[in-house]
Amino acid sequence: MVVNISAKDGFIWDDSYLLGNEPVDTQHHQLFDLINSLVNFCDNGFEKEKIKTTLDFLVNYTIDHFNDEEALQIKCKYPEYEAHKKIHEDFKVTVGDLVDRFNKNGSSSALSSDIKSVVIKWLVNHILYEDKKIGVHLQNCVDN
Repeated sequence: MVVNISAKDGFIWDDSYLLGNEPVDTQHHQLFDLINSLVNFCDNGFEKEKIKTTLDFLVNYTIDHFNDEEALQIKCKYPEYEAHKKIHEDFKVTVGDLVDRFNKNGSSSALSSDIKSVVIKWLVNHILYEDKKIGVHLQNCVDN
């Protein structure tokens, strides 16, 4: 089942996103905050440099988060590691496309809408369905 999130719903953290691994849960919560800031900046016409700085930080933070999460999967011998890594790689391409759009056209309501409909929906569904499976596996990993 896929969670559908409309632009008006926002991006609100709740404990249903917790995996039970404090570093990963903290990173997920920070990703929510970063995306909320980015959407707010786009929606409210903040200066291009502030949006670009936030977007660049989000991209780098996401990459760092994926690397941390993947290292944990390797350490704990997560059986679906390769498939999960592929999902991360595909998402990096999606985010890269949004960055390219911003770099070419600046902020727009269409970009903000896509951040909400693509990025937020992807992240929520990814945490609830893909990362939750990792959380279950990590409970059996002694050194997580």
